[in-house]
Amino acid sequence: MILITGASSGIGEACARIFALDPRTRGLILLARRKDRLEKLAKELRHKRTDFEVHVIELDVRRRKLVAGFAKANAKLLANANVLINSAGMAAGFDPIQQGKTEDWDATIDTNVKGLLYMTHIMLPHFLDKNDGHIVNLGSVAGYEVYPKGNIYCASKFAVRAINESLRMDLLGTKIRVSSVSPGMVETEFSRVRLGDKKKADAVYAGMTPLTGQDIAEAIHWCVRRPRHVNIQDMIIYPTDQASPTLVSRK
Repeated sequence: MILITGASSGIGEACARIFALDPRTRGLILLARRKDRLEKLAKELRHKRTDFEVHVIELDVRRRKLVAGFAKANAKLLANANVLINSAGMAAGFDPIQQGKTEDWDATIDTNVKGLLYMTHIMLPHFLDKNDGHIVNLGSVAGYEVYPKGNIYCASKFAVRAINESLRMDLLGTKIRVSSVSPGMVETEFSRVRLGDKKKADAVYAGMTPLTGQDIAEAIHWCVRRPRHVNIQDMIIYPTDQASPTLVSRK
């Protein structure tokens, strides 16, 4: 089974769709804060396939006690999962540090770093018990290069990169794989949440062709479906119109 966080929109939702179409997928466990969206997605996926399970659970991965309670209440279900896709992520605010809001910092770090760690921590015992599993963390080119006003978001993605690399070291000798997919500009709800304004968010992608959630989901699916002796450490993906976090070709 495939467990996906942040499955109610964007890359997480796209992952749910692409894995649902894969006949090798025995089931999905979809987590997000917006249960209504999850239910709608699950209904659609069940309509397309009747030979697999779709479990929908409302969960805020930032809240450690809720994650621990979720793990305890669903231990049998989680024991059947062999892939964890940590897709839940966000950026709040776009200000220089001296003007930044600490609540934006907390929201970004709690989701991108602590939420990822909480979910990984509850799944590792199951993976270690059967010496099998695959953790896929959603990174970013912001984890490789800092850009103006990117401060805390970049820091969070540098942390994801460090966690990913250290996990590979800590799990060396097991059959558990750890991968990261690090995209450049992807048109999802990301910029709307970050900037708090639809017009400003649309302007981010004006005059260029960004990546889509499906593009990244296809890359994640490819990583997961490699033979068990193959581990994709990280995959950096840019749209053709982008050469770095700050260099974008627009027409």
